Amino acid sequence: MQYSQVDAEARAIGRKFDLVVLLSTFLVLIAGFHVHQMLVAGDWSFWVDWKDRNWWPIVAPILEITFPAATQAVLWTKFRMPIGATFCCLGLLFGEWMNRYINFYGWTHYPLNMVFPETFIPAAVVLDIVLMLTGNWVVTALVGGELWGWLFYPTNWVMIAPYHLPVEYQGALMSLADVINYMYVRTSTPEYLRIVETGTMRSFAGGVTGVAAFFSAFVSVCMYVPWWLMGAYFFGSTKFFKTYEATPVEARQH
Repeated sequence: MQYSQVDAEARAIGRKFDLVVLLSTFLVLIAGFHVHQMLVAGDWSFWVDWKDRNWWPIVAPILEITFPAATQAVLWTKFRMPIGATFCCLGLLFGEWMNRYINFYGWTHYPLNMVFPETFIPAAVVLDIVLMLTGNWVVTALVGGELWGWLFYPTNWVMIAPYHLPVEYQGALMSLADVINYMYVRTSTPEYLRIVETGTMRSFAGGVTGVAAFFSAFVSVCMYVPWWLMGAYFFGSTKFFKTYEATPVEARQH
C-alpha cells in the first residue's frame, strides 16, 4: 500500500514536470522564432506600408520556413505528429501579437491596424498536410515548400488590400499605406520614405507579385532542406527523445 502511494505521487510529479518542460519548450520556441523573424524580416512584418507586392512576398516566406522545417523534423521523426509547422506558426503569431500590443500599442500608442503581423498559419497547415499524406520530408520540401511560397500573399491579401487603394495626397497619387508612412515618422527608419510600389521586377511583363511568389516558392524549397536536416541532426542524437519505430503494418505501407 505504501509503495503504491509513493508510485502515484511519483507519477503525479512526473506529469507536472512534463507540463513544465512542454510550457518552457513552447515559450523558448516562441522567443527564438520571434527573434529570428524580427532580425531577418522585421520591417516587412512591423509596418503596413512595408507590406508591398514586390519584396514582402519574397523576404517573409523564404526566411520564415526555417523554424517550421526544423520543428517538423523533430515532431515527425520522434513522435509521428504532423503539426510542427502549424505549432510553430501559431507560437510566432502569439508572440507577435504580444509584441504589437505591449510594445507598439502599450508604449508608443501606435494603432494596431498599422502594425498588425502577417499570418503563416494557412501555409503551415498545408505544409503539415503534405507531410502527413506523403510521410516523406523530401516530397514535403518539393511540394509543401512550393505551396508555402505561393500561398503566402493570397492568404494575407484580405488584410492588406484596403491599404493598397489609391489616394491623392497633396497632388501626388499614392497608396493609402504610403500616406500612413508619410504621416507617421519613425526614428527606426531614417533613410527612407519608401514608396511600396517601386521595384525593378516590373520589367517582367508588368506584374511583380507572380514573379515574386514563384521565386519565393523556389527558394523556400531550398531553405526547407537544410533546416529539416539541422532539426533532425541536433535533436536526433539527444537522450531526451526516443526515435519513433514504425510498426510492421506501417513498414509495409512505406
